[in-house]
Amino acid sequence: MDQEHLDNWLNKRKQRKSQRTADGLFNDLLSGKREALSSCITLLESSLETDRGLANELIQKCLPHTGKSMRIGITGVPGVGKSTFIESFGKELVAKGHKVAVLAIDPSSSASGGSILGDKTRMNELSVMEEVFIRPSAAGVTLGGVARKTRESIFLCEAAGYDRILIETVGVGQSETLVHSMVDFFLLLMLSGAGDELQGIKRGIMEMADALVITKADGDNQKKAQMASREYANALHLFPPKDSNWIAPSFTCSAYTNENIDKVADTIESYLNLTSTNGWFENHRRIQDKYWLRETIKEMILNDFFGNSHFTNELQELENKVYQGELSSFHAADLLYKSFKANK
Repeated sequence: MDQEHLDNWLNKRKQRKSQRTADGLFNDLLSGKREALSSCITLLESSLETDRGLANELIQKCLPHTGKSMRIGITGVPGVGKSTFIESFGKELVAKGHKVAVLAIDPSSSASGGSILGDKTRMNELSVMEEVFIRPSAAGVTLGGVARKTRESIFLCEAAGYDRILIETVGVGQSETLVHSMVDFFLLLMLSGAGDELQGIKRGIMEMADALVITKADGDNQKKAQMASREYANALHLFPPKDSNWIAPSFTCSAYTNENIDKVADTIESYLNLTSTNGWFENHRRIQDKYWLRETIKEMILNDFFGNSHFTNELQELENKVYQGELSSFHAADLLYKSFKANK
């Protein structure tokens, strides 16, 4: 492409962006077109102030059209086969008549900022289905910010008509807690033949799980997987009862042979029926709304602070003094906070 063609393309792109309105984006979104949904999520992820205002207006318009999906978090250590499982599970959901959106928070390099973003290539069959939308997001160093944008993306997916939203986590601790705070059902995938300490799965994550599934239960691994499932089932019964009155089951599955993939879908439907009947489902979502109000305020304050060059320069000076042993960390923080308040 020569410079003239490139300039024309850029000018047309700028013109299209300048002509965007919340009403226009909203109408495109309701059409259910994947391209429209993708463009709206890109708008959400923008750090430009003008885009943020337009995104907030769009989300507000979407709210009456949200809440009619089942939001499912899927986590597990690297190597457990999350993407392979999601492909089989997603196809099962499509076969049952659902529209499926997969929002995957991908691991990023804290040194380079690079991200794999390879979920579409790992889900070859699922990604080409008309009823499926897949969107990876780089976690980077601001996982909380990505999590908030993922939650907003859920609203956009619901407005676009997707009724099963799958959130795949990075699988490294903090992301599980954040994803748990935005989903209705939390699915923990485990491997057989390794202890908790080897898998990096903490008790807290197991307590959050609404179902625990041992993956790769095929071939020579089938017996080990069944044994591991029984052990985890016994462990789950030792945890305090859930407020939802749901008892988390443990069972095996194989994405390779499709064994028990339908059982995962049936288990989630059973959970939905129970929690909808006893009122927990709706109440839990309201609690999540309150949580994300507080989290968004925290993020806005942090962005306000770290986006101000005066305070970041002052922070650097104080960091040097702390490093040299001239100030304690607590005294330096107190000085900087007082400066922040005085200049607001």
